[in-house]
Amino acid sequence: MKEGRTTLFSERIRELRKAHGLTQLEFAKKLGFNRGTVGDWETRGKEPSFITLCDIACLFDVSIDYLLGYSEHTH
Repeated sequence: MKEGRTTLFSERIRELRKAHGLTQLEFAKKLGFNRGTVGDWETRGKEPSFITLCDIACLFDVSIDYLLGYSEHTH
């Protein structure tokens, strides 16, 4: 991901997580990770694997393009 896209990805998963009423810990557990991993995605610009990215898109019912900032449309 490009640097700007990484920031947008971080913002989007944080916004989606909060919109679904999930804490970082709850979100992490749904994906089989620890809270620190979600924190890394949201604040440190770390990137999940492609499989995890697909899981996040499915969990929030949005497209991968939306998560990565390539689209403003969720589907």
